[in-house]
Amino acid sequence: MHLDVQDLRNFYYRSALGRAAQFSLRSRMLELWPEAKGQTVVGFGFAAPLLRPYLADARRVMTLMPGPQGVMPWPAGMANTSVLTEETLWPIETGHVDKLVLMHGLETSDRQGDLLEECWRVLGPGGRALFIVPNRAGLWARRDITPFGYGRPYSPGQLETQLRKHQFLPERQLGALYQMPSPKRVWMRSGKLFEKVGRHVPTMMAGGAVMVEVTKLVYPPKGKVERRAARRSIRVLEGVGSPIVKPV
Repeated sequence: MHLDVQDLRNFYYRSALGRAAQFSLRSRMLELWPEAKGQTVVGFGFAAPLLRPYLADARRVMTLMPGPQGVMPWPAGMANTSVLTEETLWPIETGHVDKLVLMHGLETSDRQGDLLEECWRVLGPGGRALFIVPNRAGLWARRDITPFGYGRPYSPGQLETQLRKHQFLPERQLGALYQMPSPKRVWMRSGKLFEKVGRHVPTMMAGGAVMVEVTKLVYPPKGKVERRAARRSIRVLEGVGSPIVKPV
């Protein structure tokens, strides 16, 4: 079940906790992808809060928003790049995306396998995708006051296993959202400290979000391919003798 676009917009752009979450996720993403000069960058779900740094240098930036969620114009004050689309039928040619970001898209999808196949289709040779999902071991997945409290949360291992099944190769793993998922002033004041300390934790158990960067696998079938002669098809009425005409 996808969240409504109005609820997502209100969280990320109109609440202090949402703006802090946006900063945490975006800064972690920029550690992986500091620039996208001359590239095509696409976000699916509600990835718009993370993509603004690429608007200046990227060849094209698009934000795809699924029909059940709804769409909003983005970016503010500039030409719109948002598109309302079918969840598993994107208006993008095969192999034309250099960077793909999914946030609030995979965990809320009812057709996750088909969605991952569409991600694989649009990603170009050498392209990279970043999947951001709620961490099932984190506190953010246990509270529904944020978008990370909805849908299916993942452990890092579960997410990597699912991605491998759809011909993606996990390259790097990061955690984000280490601060408490609470708008209370005491927790908001200590948010930056939690984020700073959390990035040095050896595991991502404390993070509210799991971020996995992947590349697209393209390879022939494994093993020895055995060729067999095709069987001769049987035509209708083949083998039936000539009709016998009896004298009247």
